Amino acid sequence: MAKLVKNAAGRMVPVAINENAATPYAGVGKYVPTGRKVGTLIRSAADYPSDGDKRTETIKQALINAGLKDGMTISTHHHLRNGDYVANAVFAAAAELGVKDLRWFPSASFPCHAGMIEHMENGVIHHIEGSMNGPLGDYCTAGKMRGMAVLRSHGGRYQAVQDGEVHIDIAVIAAPTADPFGNATGDRGPTACGLLGFALADSEYADHVIAVTDNLVPFPCVPWQIQGNNVDQVVVMDSIGDASKIISGTTQITKSPDRLLIAELTARFCDEAGIVQNGFSFQAGAGGTALSFALFLRDMMRERKIKARFVRGGSTQYLVDMLEEGLTDYILDGQTFDLEGVRSMRENSGHVNTSPFTSYNWHGKGNFASMLDAVVLGATEVDVNFNANVVTHSDGRLLHGIGGWQNCLASKCTILPIPSFRDRIPVVVDSVTTLCGPGELVDVIVTERGIAINPLRRDLLERLQGSSLPIRPIGEIKAEVEDICGGAAAKPDLSDEVVAAIKWVDGTVIDCVRQIR
Repeated sequence: MAKLVKNAAGRMVPVAINENAATPYAGVGKYVPTGRKVGTLIRSAADYPSDGDKRTETIKQALINAGLKDGMTISTHHHLRNGDYVANAVFAAAAELGVKDLRWFPSASFPCHAGMIEHMENGVIHHIEGSMNGPLGDYCTAGKMRGMAVLRSHGGRYQAVQDGEVHIDIAVIAAPTADPFGNATGDRGPTACGLLGFALADSEYADHVIAVTDNLVPFPCVPWQIQGNNVDQVVVMDSIGDASKIISGTTQITKSPDRLLIAELTARFCDEAGIVQNGFSFQAGAGGTALSFALFLRDMMRERKIKARFVRGGSTQYLVDMLEEGLTDYILDGQTFDLEGVRSMRENSGHVNTSPFTSYNWHGKGNFASMLDAVVLGATEVDVNFNANVVTHSDGRLLHGIGGWQNCLASKCTILPIPSFRDRIPVVVDSVTTLCGPGELVDVIVTERGIAINPLRRDLLERLQGSSLPIRPIGEIKAEVEDICGGAAAKPDLSDEVVAAIKWVDGTVIDCVRQIR
């Protein structure tokens, strides 16, 4: 059983993860990194074809050429989201080769990757270090994964690679378009999914990089988001995925009256707080409520002729509409959530692809996240101290990833528009099941029963004095919801066995997930 210590948030966390030392969370801004960024092996151009053609016939042969062996780390990215075929193909090939105890390091996994459970059962995969959405998270919570899972934010993942916390032996990049040299882009081709920013760290720091494409074009592939100089091999397969599945149930406008009310209240709050003015910036998540907020905000901006300097994506058709209507100068896109976003990235010079390095990396010389005037995000739970959870539900099941959520808390105003209960289970609780974001960074919680402003934000409380908005103490909202639901949410029955560690943006351990009995 893992040795646990109490961190600065009062959570018991492991001091070692899969036999590697781990640093407990010390507080916001309290952990200061030292040392230098890691480097990759020196390569010689003499070791590569002089004609620039790096093609290899199959993924299996590419893994053999890369020297795949037991215990290595293989990374993949998730720009194709629930339509990805490449990660499954990679581990199917690894299984054919009889390799065991691999660490899978995805930027995220989705239900389409449920086949990885078989590879964990047969010993090919030892454990996963990456966000898990759905079946894989459920498998982990049940205590079936041999190693301890690790969940990081998008920026935390980049930080872990550049700081040397995670060494990638082989990176496999699903590339909608590539040339034989390895230059690759994601904004065109039959499987176009948008940008490839989540694969950037992998291409820069992995010992060996394999680009897999279903649309090979003559050199040069322009524009390139992945540089061929960082790629060792190129594999062509019939299809790398189904790009239509980058759209999921969470990237649809909500039709719920309660959630539409929450979205409207959120937009009105931004207005009355003085955030909505010429030159402002914002980021909204891809959940239904956040997308509806963007529509209410758009209408407000139209009516008052307000123009944003930039908006942060995940891009959707709604942000694209704002760009093409002239309501913002730029979309700084970190992930493309629908096919209109893909089209816009190809056609609009103001639609700029970014990466976790520019947007979220906490161990860099600043990042875009802290420059945002407001960010609107979701949560599975919040508590009376404004702490928030995005990975587990009140039953303790691990069903979601962190994404860029933690990194976005650095904005000037962080707003969580959430329903006060789901399935008659209160969402506002005494203490969150899993701590993903410290309450001192969550400024406002908007529910259908009122808006709670963090007492630490006295400036917002003073600015909203006399407002017609339903501003209430969070404890009052919690009590009302418990009356409606017949009491507080039941605590999950958890064992002492730690199945996953939750990293904070600086690489420290802020909490952990325990096995469900």
